[in-house]
Amino acid sequence: MKDDIKIAGHGGQGVVLAGSLIANAAMDQGLETCGMVSYGAEMRGGTANATVIISDKPIGSPVVVNPTTALILNEPSLKKFEESLVPGGIIIINTSECKKKVSRTDLEVVLIPATEIASELGNKKATNMVMIGAYIKKRGIIDIQVAIKTLKRVLGKKPELVEINQKALIKGAEQCM
Repeated sequence: MKDDIKIAGHGGQGVVLAGSLIANAAMDQGLETCGMVSYGAEMRGGTANATVIISDKPIGSPVVVNPTTALILNEPSLKKFEESLVPGGIIIINTSECKKKVSRTDLEVVLIPATEIASELGNKKATNMVMIGAYIKKRGIIDIQVAIKTLKRVLGKKPELVEINQKALIKGAEQCM
């Protein structure tokens, strides 16, 4: 088993945190994992993406050129990364911020109004967690309970954010039922 993941959005959408949570939850399950992040010129508002590899075998390089899964948080990210996915890959799109349709017919498309859901929960910044919840349910690699437990550690310096992010993870997973 191996999943090469691309998480993309703009700065301030929690792309780095999303990658960190996925990688740490996979590690907590005993899987191999590694990742990298990339920012545009500005951190908040500029482009940002993270890559995470999860595998049950040792990983030779953290570089993801052709992801098997993409979590797309905004429209510029869809335009930039849609073509790089492997045929048969999964693309999870935040439809609250991405109105463009996927042009490829060889991808499995999951549409989630993640920003709307996060806003309904009380914090639009939990959009990333809604997307991760959908990813967890769709791929079935990471256990949602492990991710919730890992979230407490990843948000260690911000315990006040744990509850809303847990709710967002669960709500995102419910979208893929």
